[in-house]
Amino acid sequence: MIKRIGTISFYRTVTLLALLACNFSSLHLSAQKQEEGDKKVAQFKKKIKHIVVIYEENWSFDGLFGDFPGANNITQAKNTTQVDRKGTVLTSAPQPYASTYINPPLLDTSFNGITLPAAPYDLLKYIKDPSKETGDLRHLFYSEQLQIDNGKMDKFIVYSDNGGLTMSYINLHDQRRLLDTLEWKLAGQYTLCDNFFHSAFGGSFLNHIWFVAAASPEWNNAPRELISQPDPDKPNWRDAQLTPDGYVVNTSFSVNTPHPAKASPGTLMPYQKMPTIGDRLIDGHVSWAWYSGGWDRTVASKGANDTFQYHHQPLLYFETFRDSSENKKKYIKDEKHFFEALASDTFPSVSFIKPYGSDNEHPGYSDLWTGMVHAQKLVDSIMHSKYWGETVIIITSDENGGRWDHVAPPKIDRWGPGSRIPAVIISPYAKKGFIDHTQYETVSILKFIETRFDLKPLTNRDARANDLLNAFDFK
Repeated sequence: MIKRIGTISFYRTVTLLALLACNFSSLHLSAQKQEEGDKKVAQFKKKIKHIVVIYEENWSFDGLFGDFPGANNITQAKNTTQVDRKGTVLTSAPQPYASTYINPPLLDTSFNGITLPAAPYDLLKYIKDPSKETGDLRHLFYSEQLQIDNGKMDKFIVYSDNGGLTMSYINLHDQRRLLDTLEWKLAGQYTLCDNFFHSAFGGSFLNHIWFVAAASPEWNNAPRELISQPDPDKPNWRDAQLTPDGYVVNTSFSVNTPHPAKASPGTLMPYQKMPTIGDRLIDGHVSWAWYSGGWDRTVASKGANDTFQYHHQPLLYFETFRDSSENKKKYIKDEKHFFEALASDTFPSVSFIKPYGSDNEHPGYSDLWTGMVHAQKLVDSIMHSKYWGETVIIITSDENGGRWDHVAPPKIDRWGPGSRIPAVIISPYAKKGFIDHTQYETVSILKFIETRFDLKPLTNRDARANDLLNAFDFK
């Protein structure tokens, strides 16, 4: 005798079986994906012996790759509207300045009598020569958050000290010299990341600290005049060195040397004790070095080198690398020693390269052409060495330099990420002609290094970041 199953019970049984099947399928796919990921990591560790990071300066993705074919570029921007502090739409932008000093000159005579739109425009229509220095812009911790405006990206002009420059970008399609040099040429040949953000809001100082420590530095009992007043609706609003709760977020100099010779002792930051990627590499017995352009002559000058960027040397802020320590002598070197190591058997597993001020692409005190030529020299030297077949080169900017980008950054924590920046990945194993849309940030580079050398993460941010492996094909 066959027992009949009630209609409701029958459908419940079918639904349960379907759910079990879906769960099994999902688990199977997850296990398969995990297995594929494990195999890729194993190949990564087998085939890549050297990682080189060239850490450039101050360009947003749209600012430098705003018309790159196939990328999420300016042509895909759904809204370029800029507004004032009250939310009223701006119809024009001020003329850009060559500097942000009192009574600054116009950036170029080509801007005389020109009314700029409050929208993206090609800077090279006015600055005809890419080897010419352009103006600088504010790029500070609270200011960038106000510019981002909760993801609307619509207050870059009003919260800039050079509002006529922030919406500018470099149209490289019309510049054959630049097209044939590093970033654009190699981005087309290898992998360009178009969803890569600088990890912390603001400028070079904080993003360099995050680049090595994935966290913000602290300063207890700092001088009161160094503390920010972050409320823009109050008359005494200021974006100073520290947050009200004691984190250092804007340019400050280390008590360590070198620092500017004119720096007042009371304004020098005390040593930080949190771990850095340098500590992790030392503990893991991995060879590495921080190569800094102009380091030797700056040390010899005792802080009197005006072109050297002291706040671009993040390891100097940490106790592990304090003055007279063996670690400082061993791991912080002049850039010239990079070329020496490359020509010998002493090339380290991890190299961080910070170009000298005139070579780092920073608007205001260097020019794009010189910076790209310098970076090309670095890449060419690796490609022509015996190490090329087992090396990854990552070229990125430290932050956006105050320039607008149309993509809203993800919201992770109070520190960032900030705006989108360029990142190019070059290697025999990098995907060719590939635009990687994976979400990355500066500390993804740390995650990439940690994955390769089995190192412990520094903080939750690098632990949770994507590790750049989607840019590679090890087959």
